[in-house]
Amino acid sequence: MNLRTPLIAISAVAALAAPAALAHRMWMIASSTTVSGTDNWVTVDAAVSNDLFFFDHQPIRVVPTVTQPDGTAGTVENHAVGKFRATFDVHLTQQGTYRIGAVSQNVFGSYKLNGESKMIPRGTTADKLASVIPAGATDVQTSESLSRNEIYVTQGAPTTTVFKPAGKGIELVPVTHPNDLVVGEAATFQFLLDGKPAPDLFVTVIPGGIRYRDNLKQQDLKTGADGKVSINWPDPGLYWLNVTPNRPREEGQGGPGMGAPGAGSPQGGRPAGPPQRRVSYVTTLEVLAP
Repeated sequence: MNLRTPLIAISAVAALAAPAALAHRMWMIASSTTVSGTDNWVTVDAAVSNDLFFFDHQPIRVVPTVTQPDGTAGTVENHAVGKFRATFDVHLTQQGTYRIGAVSQNVFGSYKLNGESKMIPRGTTADKLASVIPAGATDVQTSESLSRNEIYVTQGAPTTTVFKPAGKGIELVPVTHPNDLVVGEAATFQFLLDGKPAPDLFVTVIPGGIRYRDNLKQQDLKTGADGKVSINWPDPGLYWLNVTPNRPREEGQGGPGMGAPGAGSPQGGRPAGPPQRRVSYVTTLEVLAP
């Protein structure tokens, strides 16, 4: 893993944007991604929005989790959910890299009751599935939705313990550390699907500031046979990165979402047959000037 000596006193990240014509996207941004010293705090904003990094749609309501550099669970403090965003604080007391995440794992699908098709309520979890399907239901079809929204904050020197895969959904195993990104230096990330290197995943990279420019500057990439992808950073700032097995929605298809495209067809429409599994991975990355 390529590491760089952490810079001192990285400034707070700025609010940035992406086009409203695309689907709502989930994201988190930390007040700092790299800090020096031994006792710091970061504040995190979490939202789903039309314009990336602007609060204009709804907050992320999933309770966030923190994994500390030694692999133990950290604590989320001052968690508050407002109309357009959620905010919370994380106390950094260990040296190394923290993972801050919001994982949404639900079951979706349909059934028939008295000959009428019914959808399983949105937000149903596996442990609640039996309670939402009434007695006498037939033609039950279910599948899983697993979205990971993770960011990384490093105090002191970068470490790698938090990148140990859980083996479920899409996960990042970095070759280049996500807190070591610099303009002019290509970064290599490997993505796993259920613990195995995943080829042909769609990787979308969008730099912030689209609200103030005409050119989107979006990169549309795919992972190789080893699950790896190389990304170039043309400018410093924040970047939104989304990974999914399905082709991202085209402009104008819109619709609320958690950063993933439609439920399975290449163009984002509803496929025929049983519901397909939905998995996605989202992160926000800070890229520094050389």
